[in-house]
Parts: sequence; C-alpha cells; structure tokens
Amino acid sequence: MSAQPLPLWVGSSGLPPGPGTDTFLLLHGYGASSFSWRTWTPFLAERGHVLTVDLKGSGRAPKPADGQYAPSDHAELVLRLVRERDLARITLVGHSLGGGIALYVALGLCDSGDTRRLQRLVLLAGAAYRQPLPPFVALARHPRLSALALRVLGPELVIAQALRAMVFDPSGITRDQIHGYAAPVRDPGAFGALCATALQILPPDLDRLTSRYGEIDVPALLLWGRQDRAVPLWVGHRLAGALPRGTLRVLERCGHMLAEEQPAESLEALRTFLDAHPPHP
Repeated sequence: MSAQPLPLWVGSSGLPPGPGTDTFLLLHGYGASSFSWRTWTPFLAERGHVLTVDLKGSGRAPKPADGQYAPSDHAELVLRLVRERDLARITLVGHSLGGGIALYVALGLCDSGDTRRLQRLVLLAGAAYRQPLPPFVALARHPRLSALALRVLGPELVIAQALRAMVFDPSGITRDQIHGYAAPVRDPGAFGALCATALQILPPDLDRLTSRYGEIDVPALLLWGRQDRAVPLWVGHRLAGALPRGTLRVLERCGHMLAEEQPAESLEALRTFLDAHPPHP
C-alpha cells in the first residue's frame, strides 16, 4: 500500500537540488504560513535550494479534521518530507512554533541516524521551553470564544490585533501584512486546525524533549527580538546554553516578528552566520 500524500504545501525556489547544493527548509509559526518568509526567500534562493512549507492546517496545506496537530505530529510530517525527497545539506529554519518543530525534527534525525542530513539550524524566537502562552494562542484554546471573535470582528481585524500585539512598533504593520496573514484563516478547516494546534501546543513530553537539546550538535543561530512578548528573550538565552554550538543574536527595538520588523538586520545576521559555518561536503 502506498503512503498517504503528505498534508503539506511545499513551495520551491532557488538553485536546483543536487549533491553539492544547500537545502534551506523553512517552517513558519503558529497561525502563519510560508507568506512570513517572503523577505528571506530571495536571499536564500541565491545560495541554495529553498523549500517553504505550509504546515498541515496552515496556508495552502490541507486542513483535515483529524485532531493530529501536536508539534510531534507536525515534526513527523516534516521528517517524512526530508526522507521522501532525500534532502541533504539541510539548513533548518523555524520561527516561533516552527522553531519548536525544527527542534523536534533535529532530534528525530538524531534518533534515526540521519544526522548527516542536517548541517545548520536557524531559530527565530523559537518555542523551546514551558512558558505562558501568548494571548492569541490562549484565545484559540477556547473555540467558542475565538469563533465569536472571528464572526463579530472578522479575520482581518483579529489578525491585525494579533500582529500589533507581537511587534515592537505596532504602527509599522501594513495592510498587505494583515491581508497576507488573514487570507488563509478564511479557508474551510483553518479555524479548526488553529484550535487543534493551540490545544496541543504544549507537548506532554516537553521536559524530556528539552533535556535532549544537547544532542543537536550543529551550528545554530538563535535570533531574538529584545522586546519579544510572545517567546521572551530568556528562552533564547537558555536555549543558547543548551545547544552545543548555539549562538544568540539579539535585535534591538524588535518584537516577535523578526523577518517582518527587521528584514535587513535579520538577513545580515543570517548572512554572517551562513558565511561563518559552511556546510560539510
């Protein structure tokens, strides 16, 4: 029996895949999609093969009502993608929840003996430890209340409020950003997927997971905004101490949406990191 199709949407750009080509695998955060990588993709496309993933339930990906939306579920699908496409020379990039999923994926590669596939790790405000849930995630854990908010206010106003709450300068949020993040929320099944993800966002085995971060022995860039209120800076400091080759870079006057708020500064930090840590042949 053939395997079920992956419930992901995967966009590709940049150089053709091949044995000597870097692969950049980008995982977005909660309630987002591959739209959030639009400022980074052109830069990475000049350096390698870029795969931007819409995780199950997000963006253009399928949104099945199967309840399987835990971080471990998302990570297993990404691991399937890695193996089905035989991806190598991977730089795994994750923002927020996508960063937590990236950590799961890295440990999954360790468990399966596939560590040579992973060359570098880049986490932007990655979810990594037990912490208070951001308000927009906490609200989604109450489906009736969040459904009422969406019905009364509409997706664009709800998303606008969520974006403004996450950034350092709310006045910088544009209509294009609001539309880009809100559009997928209108899709059938999107609301259920958001709620299912929120309800399972804290893994029951989180303490076991965090105790294993020391096994991820690849160069890791941890990029944080000093004024991040969604995944606070202490998470970055703790994670930098846990990862054997982790380096923390902090952007000033920046909140949770680093690629949105500081596109030039975040890209310069990425460029410096990639140049300092070329992949193994």
